[in-house]
Order: sequence, then structure tokens, then C-alpha cells
Amino acid sequence: MDNRLERRTASRREEILDACAALYETKSFRDITIQEIGQKTSFSRTSIYNYFQTKEEIFLGLLQREYEAWSQDLEQLCQGDALSPPSFPTLVAHTLEPRQTLLKLLCMNLYDMEQGSRLENLAAFKRAYGRSREALTHCLQKAFPHWTKQEEDAFLLGFYPFLFGVYPYTTVTEKQRAAMEQANLQPPRTTIFQLCRQILTKLVG
Repeated sequence: MDNRLERRTASRREEILDACAALYETKSFRDITIQEIGQKTSFSRTSIYNYFQTKEEIFLGLLQREYEAWSQDLEQLCQGDALSPPSFPTLVAHTLEPRQTLLKLLCMNLYDMEQGSRLENLAAFKRAYGRSREALTHCLQKAFPHWTKQEEDAFLLGFYPFLFGVYPYTTVTEKQRAAMEQANLQPPRTTIFQLCRQILTKLVG
């Protein structure tokens, strides 16, 4: 594949992911169709199948992109001089503030996305996920240089499953809010940053 074709392929993949992300801000995974995604791109709907074979692959690509962006933020954080045991929870929590799409996808659709994607796409996603773990581990090593490998692994095992629950505990729809009121339950009163900083503080404390 020559450089021009590579650039066009990458550009069109990004345009498809951008269209999917825009729709996902107001609609659910279940309700979004490839046809709707195609209508938001500058090329024909059938051309989408040259880049993604299923809706699940598109959403998995979006999640992969979110992990890659988070990894870049973590790597940048690790390169600075601000990381220390007291600052670690706050600084890492701040890297998750702009990752609402990542957290929303994790809590709703990961199994469907993985099952509906080709193996090579799933492997690319897993590499992006693994890169985030490596980047976060480097941050741990910088802030807590005396931690053992077992302590690092215990942190990751506690933190990554926690991420699956962040979105529903920080974001509710109007319908969910109305249901909570009828059930005499209080809607969440915390933010992504506050919730992440709280669990990070406990995990490194």
C-alpha cells in the first residue's frame, strides 16, 4: 500500500469513527445503524464496508482510539516531574475527565463489540488496551519507585475493573433520573474526576 492510499485509508477510518462518536453522544449503541453513520461521512455508505465490516467493529475502533488517547495523556504525565505519591490520584483522575466516551463504551457494550469484530481488529484493540496498562504502570513506577511487581499488579487489578462502573455512577439520563425519583433513590452526585480520584487514593493509600 503506497503512502497516499495509506493516508486516505486512515483519513476515512477516522471520519467514520468521528461520525460514530457524534451519534453516540445522543443515541445508544443499539439504536445507531451503519446507514446513519454513513450519512455523516463524505463518502457512500457502502464504502464503509471497505474499512469496517460491522457496527461492532466501528465501535471497537472508537474504543481503541479512546484508549490510545488516554495512553498518550498518561505517557505525557509520566514524562513530567509532577508525579508523586500525594499527587498521583489527582493527576491520573484528571486524565480520565475527557474520556467519557471510553467509560460509556466500557460500561455498556464491550462484549458485543468484541464478539462482532474480526480477530485482527480485536487484536489491534487489545494492543491499545495493553498500551494503556503499560503507560499507567510507568506512572506508578515513577510515583512509587519502591513498589513491588505484586503491588503494581494488585493496583491494576483493582483499577481497571472499576472503570466499567464509572459512567453509570456519574451520568444519568432524564429517564433514569425520573425512575430514581419514583424509587426514592438519589441520582449520582459525583463527577468522573471525583470518583476516580477517590478510588485511586484508596488503591495507593
